Amino acid sequence: MTQDAKTHLHGIDLEALNGVLAPIAHAHGAEVVDIDFKTETGGWVLRISVEKAGSAEKNATTSDAAVDLQLCANVARDLSPALDVADLVPHRYHLEVSSPGVERALKKARDFVRFNGHKAKVRLHSAVNGQKLLVGKISTDQGEKISLTDGDQTFEFTLDNVSSARLVFEFGPAPKPGKKKSPRAKDIQR
Repeated sequence: MTQDAKTHLHGIDLEALNGVLAPIAHAHGAEVVDIDFKTETGGWVLRISVEKAGSAEKNATTSDAAVDLQLCANVARDLSPALDVADLVPHRYHLEVSSPGVERALKKARDFVRFNGHKAKVRLHSAVNGQKLLVGKISTDQGEKISLTDGDQTFEFTLDNVSSARLVFEFGPAPKPGKKKSPRAKDIQR
């Protein structure tokens, strides 16, 4: 990634945008997790992901960091006019404010450290052991060198080789197959 790509997002100055976003999110008890600006079927979309303030520092789980729809609506309500005044986006766009969700994107080293031990899906720029798409448990100390373990295979890579990464939501154990027990007559209370 070039230095310009780190400071600009399709013509938007990220530092200036964060200067508008952060105080508004903070006023609502949230913090900005991710900013995405891309074209979709209906036009350009500025997507802001927020979670409860302090969640990153506390290494909070996705459920502990989750925000509700009302908080997202409140942030969007206050953010929209502030973005209009700041005039940072060069053309028309739709604003979306949401939670990063249980399958949240992992973009920074601290994301991999925070979710150490969780299952993730990672796409790489350059193959590692012949694989560009990896799914497994994250293992990292500082986020500089990351390992993903799937069964008996471990893949090591650096953050600059990551094209995209996200957590993988795992459902709890499936119920055991078999006949359901019907309640016994004495267990039924009248």
